[in-house]
Amino acid sequence: MMRTIELPLWLFVLILLFAAVTFASHFLFPSVRWFFRRRFERAVERLNLRLERPIEPFKLTRRYDMIQRLIYDPEVARAIARHAAAEGIPENVAFEQARRYAREIVPSFSAFAYFGFAIRAARLLSNAIYRVRLGYQDEAALRSLDPNATLIFVMNHRSNMDYVLVTYLAARRSALSYAVGEWARVWPLSRLIRAMGAYFIRRKSRNDLYRRVLSAYMRLATQGGATQAMFPEGGLSLDGTLAAPRMGLLKYIVAAGSGPEGAFDPDQPERDVVFVPVALNYDWVLEDKILTSAARAGERRFKARIGVVMARMLRQLWLWVTRRYHRFGYAAVNFGRPLSLRDFVQSRAQGPQDQLTQQLGEELMQRIGSAVPVLPVPMAAWVFLRHGPMSASVLEQRMGVLAAQLQGSMQSQSGANLVQPARAALRILLKRGLVQRQEGRLVPVAAGRDLLTYYANSISHLLPGDMLAADPRADPEGNAASAKGFSAAAGS
Repeated sequence: MMRTIELPLWLFVLILLFAAVTFASHFLFPSVRWFFRRRFERAVERLNLRLERPIEPFKLTRRYDMIQRLIYDPEVARAIARHAAAEGIPENVAFEQARRYAREIVPSFSAFAYFGFAIRAARLLSNAIYRVRLGYQDEAALRSLDPNATLIFVMNHRSNMDYVLVTYLAARRSALSYAVGEWARVWPLSRLIRAMGAYFIRRKSRNDLYRRVLSAYMRLATQGGATQAMFPEGGLSLDGTLAAPRMGLLKYIVAAGSGPEGAFDPDQPERDVVFVPVALNYDWVLEDKILTSAARAGERRFKARIGVVMARMLRQLWLWVTRRYHRFGYAAVNFGRPLSLRDFVQSRAQGPQDQLTQQLGEELMQRIGSAVPVLPVPMAAWVFLRHGPMSASVLEQRMGVLAAQLQGSMQSQSGANLVQPARAALRILLKRGLVQRQEGRLVPVAAGRDLLTYYANSISHLLPGDMLAADPRADPEGNAASAKGFSAAAGS
């Protein structure tokens, strides 16, 4: 027992290493994890005091635990068995496929990453690029929402800046969880996006097992009260108009309260689901040329090389250094009238779930459309396309007349006025070469017609085709309404 044993140095070091790892894993790491976990929980408690809707326990669940909960869900288990039988593979192989899908979908939310980094970065970026305006159609209704309800922001999709803008403007309400596509699955961007609570989806997947796993996650998130944000259109608008809603994620949300026969039962869910329409619009969409090119080609294939993006960023940085930088006009967000899923279902006769989902999508898109902000560039683009060349004074008059006529249909906008809308629109249109000065008149450039149409389309559903023609004030020689009327009507 007391004899000396000689060991090679490398073996002795290896034994010490294993001993250190064993000690740390059994004694040190649990204590350290508990210490930081307690500090994290206290930080979240302080943060929740500042939020209108506290961060849900569902969102704070450990990612590993959520993955386990997802893959052992009874619905997923049945899907695994069906998939194994259909493909002729062992169930354990199908189970591993489901686990891989769950790892791909489930986020790893970090309150520090979201509120310590993402919110600040979103605020800085939004205000550096745009003059941001926020409006409400019914702010009182938003404040009186059931605190136990699952809140889902549904938005029109104009730009990839939508994520940034809404994250910044909804920061005082709660932490949003986005559904993001394949573009965001690039390392290290994917880790940051996961930490912000986003979940990845394969938009074009036809794999039934994948769809069952995604459906189960959406059900757990909805029933767990996770605040989410989604784009019913399913992708960026290529022509500026509001697209018809896609039923994928909406169908999963409606199914979260389905009864045993597949028909929605408004009395079954423990909590209601409330949709908040969010309408966005821009004076200058950063990707507009890429989107209109894709529209002309008739396919959703965006050819944006990283070198081109970096060159544009460096150019904007140089303009800022040389004090010649101008922001890209206005960006506006309006929160529309909330819609309770429970009230919506009770107001309609029971029917197939697909039909109910279709009606819900149409109602949400209608509410989004009614809240779309009217901004200087879309307004000016619409006037130019309708009337052709004109002087700057006539443009100002027609924009004022149009805004005065729109005032009744715009239900509620922010009190923050837009400053000199005609001048703001002209600065951007002239800078981009969409309009030229010729002999004292402003002439739309033929090569820029696609872009003018793209911006005019963003508000075309609010503007009847004969609106100006029906009003004698539209006569440029008459007593047109002043541009101040536009600021009051569209100051979102």
